[in-house]
Amino acid sequence: MKKKLQVFVSSTYEDLKIDRQAAVSAILKAGHIPAGMELFTSGDQSQMDTIRRWINESDVYMLILGGRYGSVEPTTGVSYTELEYDYALEQEKPLFSVVINEKALEERVKTHGSSVLEKDNQKQLKLFREKVLSNISSFFTDEKDIRLCVYESLSDFSANRELKGWVSSDEIVDSQSLVDEISRLTDENNSLRQKLSNAEAKISKPAKTSTSSTLEETLEILKAIEVKIPENLTEDGQERKTTLLEIFKSQKESFITGVTNKANGGAAMSFLYYNVAPKLQIHGLMVNEKVAGVMWRRFSITQKGVELLAYLDKKSLQKDDN
Repeated sequence: MKKKLQVFVSSTYEDLKIDRQAAVSAILKAGHIPAGMELFTSGDQSQMDTIRRWINESDVYMLILGGRYGSVEPTTGVSYTELEYDYALEQEKPLFSVVINEKALEERVKTHGSSVLEKDNQKQLKLFREKVLSNISSFFTDEKDIRLCVYESLSDFSANRELKGWVSSDEIVDSQSLVDEISRLTDENNSLRQKLSNAEAKISKPAKTSTSSTLEETLEILKAIEVKIPENLTEDGQERKTTLLEIFKSQKESFITGVTNKANGGAAMSFLYYNVAPKLQIHGLMVNEKVAGVMWRRFSITQKGVELLAYLDKKSLQKDDN
């Protein structure tokens, strides 16, 4: 979207007509809008109030400073040109200035006479010139320098997204369709947030504790599953049969700390990892997991497995009491 910046052009009038026209022409050729006090009347308001309003409504302030200080505002004793400049500074308005260099001013005196020089307020002009040069400014000799400064400065200001400028109505996007789309996306976003919140709430809920009946069912299943213990793991060197439940009870310390497939884990650990733990995993008592930073894996006991061991201990105590 191409925007046109409104540029308030300030200068003394009679001595800088040609320079001012060069600035206005360059602003128009650059695709922007010039504004200045000679383009309108003050109306019912005072002249300075009108100036302030137009500066406020403009995007950029430009000053052309020659060899004259300009008309002085009676109350303050400050020229209207300097008052305009000071107001633009106070409002932090983006600005730039072109100041005539000394040699160019001398040439103008030769051509146009002393009318281009300040006679009454030379000290004020000197101080004003120093103030202007302390901010963004450049010197000019002729109209060509002014046009070049306008093109370069407005090119930089056009890239500033904070400057609103003026935009053709043909380039304005239908805002209602955007509002409707934003509203739809907002509703969709809120719906997804709610679904995500509900899912997180379900995940964060503590796992349900297994009931006694469920644990008893698991014990019966483990009792019914036969496991052969190889001869190299028995005391008499003979293969022996037992149940998955008996191994789960007798090796509970190993299951609690974790059963791994480490290469140096030993025959007993290897037997538990490959022959017992997978069977317990089927019934939700163990889970196989990758251990970060190592090459081996581990079977860890689940919450259900812990509950089953606790249930077995409880039953054992109740039996002893009886």
